[in-house]
Amino acid sequence: MTDTRTKTPRERYRTQVRAEIKEHAWEQIATAGASALSLNAIAKRMGMSGPALYRYFAGRDELITELVRDAYRSLADTFRAAAGAGADLAGLAHALRAWALDDPHRYFLVFGTPVPGYRAPDDVTGIAAETMAVILDACAALPSDRPTTPFDTHIEGHRQWADGHPAPPAAVHRALTVWTRLHGVLSLELAGHFTGMGFDPALLYAAELDDLLER
Repeated sequence: MTDTRTKTPRERYRTQVRAEIKEHAWEQIATAGASALSLNAIAKRMGMSGPALYRYFAGRDELITELVRDAYRSLADTFRAAAGAGADLAGLAHALRAWALDDPHRYFLVFGTPVPGYRAPDDVTGIAAETMAVILDACAALPSDRPTTPFDTHIEGHRQWADGHPAPPAAVHRALTVWTRLHGVLSLELAGHFTGMGFDPALLYAAELDDLLER
């Protein structure tokens, strides 16, 4: 990251305006969802003309990319910090839930329904791969004596998403299972589907995690 002290006044101003634009974008997303994101509406809120705002972001997709990049970087940094502090798979799972609960709109931007017409560039998906690499590290560190499954065999030929991680097939299978099941619980919780059902979502999440760790 560039030290702001080395930037010119114009560069510092540009950085500040871009940050303010992103703050307004998050407010729009919280109100109407990412698909309704409007640069012209943000410009109006900021007292700018539409063409003036487009000097900071070339279009909606560039702004969404910045928001998605920030979200993935935040999660990747959270995982790296947790792993650096000695967190095991359970610790990473709890770090994921805390991160999601801290900002549900950020969570849904990257793990919710895709924004129509938007495709993230490769560098963003690369940051996303960093989070999975930490999960793969944690899964590879766990002992596993279960027999090989058909999916273990299948995944050996379909692990490009793992970006060359050396985890054995059983660990890759566990990582995918952990990722999908925990995100399933989180997505339902954050969307409010457990409201009124009378149980504690935190305990359900913990129970799912316990079951995953026993595999």
